[in-house]
Amino acid sequence: MISIAEKIDVPSPPARVWEIISDPSAVVSCVGGAELGESHDDGSFDGVLVVRFGGIRVKFAARITLELDQDEREGRLTARGRDGQGATRFSGGAVFRVTEDTVTGGTQVAMTGEMNLSGKLAPLIESGAGVVVARMAREFSAALVERCAPTDTADATPIAAPAERPGLWQRLRARLARLFGRDPSPTRPGKATSTPSRGVRP
Repeated sequence: MISIAEKIDVPSPPARVWEIISDPSAVVSCVGGAELGESHDDGSFDGVLVVRFGGIRVKFAARITLELDQDEREGRLTARGRDGQGATRFSGGAVFRVTEDTVTGGTQVAMTGEMNLSGKLAPLIESGAGVVVARMAREFSAALVERCAPTDTADATPIAAPAERPGLWQRLRARLARLFGRDPSPTRPGKATSTPSRGVRP
């Protein structure tokens, strides 16, 4: 039996994290070697996961059922299947829950589960499962954090705009004014600053 107990810290709001983690296609995109297959009338769907245990590459095909509790932001996943050669069968389940991290203002995703295996490759898979699960958890965590990051300006943290730089004309006019002692006050482009004479008409 393989046991799973992971906690992932995501620096995004719980609503955003739940949106991603409750979507099978989004979750699959966060798991290397995973593919989403056909959906069935009962709500279940097919999935494929390729995992390397030492020097052996094993391809698992599974029938997966996902139950979601929107209010509690909790999900329950069950899966059963076998490897591509039929040498090993497996069945298992996992529960995941999305909660707000009141300390950081982000989100914590807690996952627990177990998988039972039987068949020729079961001893090999179980012996290397600890390393494989730890590696996959790290990769999934990094991908989930990236996927949950803001994708538009409405969600993104405002960034201060750079200070406005004077245009070419304004810079040139100011430099000429310093050279000739004129007042560099704004005028229309192409018009020089002049002071009207008093009391004398041409």
